[in-house]
Parts: sequence; C-alpha cells; structure tokens
Amino acid sequence: MLGRTANGLFWMFRYIERAENTARLIDAGLRMSLTRMEGQEEDWDSVLRSAGVHGNYLQHHDEVTSADAINFLLRDKSNPSSIVSTIEAARNNGRMVRTALTREAWESVNECYLMLKSRHARRVPHADLPAVIDEIKQRTGLIRGAFHGTMLRNELFNFARIGTFIERADNTSRILDVKYYVLLPSVSHVGSSLDNVQWESILRSVSAHRSYGWAYDDDYKPSNIADFLILNGRMPRSLAYCYDKINSNLGYLEREYGTRHPAHDTAEKTLAMLRSGEIQTIMDSGLHEFLEGFIGQNNRVAGEIAEAYRFYQD
Repeated sequence: MLGRTANGLFWMFRYIERAENTARLIDAGLRMSLTRMEGQEEDWDSVLRSAGVHGNYLQHHDEVTSADAINFLLRDKSNPSSIVSTIEAARNNGRMVRTALTREAWESVNECYLMLKSRHARRVPHADLPAVIDEIKQRTGLIRGAFHGTMLRNELFNFARIGTFIERADNTSRILDVKYYVLLPSVSHVGSSLDNVQWESILRSVSAHRSYGWAYDDDYKPSNIADFLILNGRMPRSLAYCYDKINSNLGYLEREYGTRHPAHDTAEKTLAMLRSGEIQTIMDSGLHEFLEGFIGQNNRVAGEIAEAYRFYQD
C-alpha cells in the first residue's frame, strides 16, 4: 500500500475522532454553565484548555466569553481543531484516498461536511446548540457505522482504526490532565459539590457518565475516575482500551507485511505498562507526570507508525 494512502486513512479518522471529542467538550461546557449562576467564563476557559486550543484562542480574542469560546470550538476557521475545520480536513483526506473507501463510507463523510458547511455559515444561536451538538455526534457515529459496516478488514481498516485510537487516547489523557491542574480553583474544592459537578462533566465529555455509574455506583472519587479512564480495559475511551486496539491492529499489519517495526515494540510496552499499572501508585507518584509521559509516548507511537509505513511517500 502507498504510504500516502495509509496516511490519508490514519488522519481522516484522527480528525473525525477529534471533531466528536470537541462536540462532547462543548456539551460538557454547556452542562457546567447550567449548574451555576456565576463563573461561567472560567468553565469555558477550562474547556478551551481541555481541547488544547487555549493559546490559539487568546491570539484572536482578548478575553474568554462563552459565545466566543463556543464559536471558536465549533466553526472558527482560524482554529484548525474546530469541528468545521476537522471535518473538512477529514473530508480532504477521504477525497485523497477516495478509491480506498466504499461508497457508503465516502458519502457519510461528504454529507457530514456539506451539512456543517451549510448550517454553520453563521454563528449558531445559543438555543440551537444542544440540537447542533447532537447532530454532530450522530453524524460522526454514522461515519464510523458506514465504515465498520462496509469496509473489508484489511490494512486499510487497520490504519483507520489506529488513527482513531491514537487520537482518542490523546484526548482522554489531556482531559484528565486539565481536570487535575486547571479546573479546580483551589484544593479546598476537592470533594465539594463543585468538584463533583466538574468530574461529572468530564465523564460526560468522554461518554463515560452512565458506564462509570455501573462500575462504581456513582461514587465520584478521583482515584476511581482516573482508574476508569486510564486502566479499565472495558471502557472504550480508556487509555488501556485504546492501546489494546492499537496493538491488535498493528499486529494485523505485522502479519500482513511480514515486518515488525519499532512502533510495535513501543505500543506493546505502553499496553503492558497500562495493564500492570495500579491507580494508587500512579496517583502517589503524580497523575500529571504520568499523563504527561503518556502523551509523549502516544506521540512517539504515532511518529514511529508514520515512519514505518512511509506516510507521505509514494
């Protein structure tokens, strides 16, 4: 397979995952803003940090306001990680590898892009935001469904899945890191009603609120939540689950091409670390330091995959 095709599929699905994650962050911000009468701008500051676009936002705005933050995350072309920008980037990558996609997979991406381009030519009224966010989540779900339901399980499928889970692992780790070091105004809020509301919003932003309740009986302990989002291999957005899927798809590629690369070893070591880890040990040694190291390791895996499979090369 040409490296350019592998690269296009890998990034197409990274961008789709990023778009859905941003939609869920906006949803979490809206929920947080409904729980208190003041301090809403601080909530949106934390959402921008979770999305990794806080610095970029401040280059274009003097202060954080809910209206500007939502617009920046949703449709601002100056933000390459806005939903409109990432879906456009996903579509461009899909068009580049159009012959590698089924008709259903391509049409689902193209229709999502056309819908966003039409409906987000102007700012979205605040009252319309819940419906807009729901539609974006539904559209990205349709893209995944069309892809899963029609694509041959070959190396094309593997590169798309690896891109999805590399991006998902990055998103989950950054959201957790922001919670611990940005969201709480002071340690006095730990365990307070404010703390619980923010934890609940984080769980909702990674689609884990209800499943967490099933696993931990709605007991919002920081260690339980960190364990759920880092080490619980049954939670589809946890770091452990993501790396289980990354390794299985890399394994298919190894068998397909008969070649093993450094990316395989790095991914396997990462999964082994997550499977053997204990949350109390991670908390005691520093959650921020653990997540910072994981983000670097995740970026290393992505880079090694690009090098191994000659992304951008014919």
